[in-house]
Amino acid sequence: MRQTLVLNASFEPLSTVTSRRAVVLVLQDKAVVEQAHPRLRVRASAVDLPLPRVIRLCRYVRVPFRRQAPWSRRGVLVRDRHRCAYCGRRATTVDHVVPRSHGGGDTWLNTVASCAEDNHRKADRTPEQAGMRLLRAPFIPSPADVLLLGLGAAEGAELPPGLRERELPAA
Repeated sequence: MRQTLVLNASFEPLSTVTSRRAVVLVLQDKAVVEQAHPRLRVRASAVDLPLPRVIRLCRYVRVPFRRQAPWSRRGVLVRDRHRCAYCGRRATTVDHVVPRSHGGGDTWLNTVASCAEDNHRKADRTPEQAGMRLLRAPFIPSPADVLLLGLGAAEGAELPPGLRERELPAA
């Protein structure tokens, strides 16, 4: 199922919805299409519209302020773009920089994406003890950063005008 990015009226990223839900919002005049898939269209007897990739709500929706995105294993993999923090290969696991057995927790600054081989090699040690070096330091992404990275926007996908200037943290 395709995902569509939903922007607030102020071009602030809010969430993702299914393409079907995005089409319903556009047809109900609750949202406008900011960017569409180049070759995909939704056709019905009285409707012919491009399949939305990014929609913007017509009315501003007030959202409670969140200082940071909630931590999750999937979020760490997305933040690190599925690249191992030790060797740069494809990451499939999450590694704790300070192992949980040594008091390290499930936090953005203590977890990095890792390939299974490096995670096994590091084992129950810190990177210094294992003689391994982090290629990138872990960071705390904002909720908007996680959303944009999850959609692949940081990998060169075209963004709507209000988001083009937004800089994502260097990974």
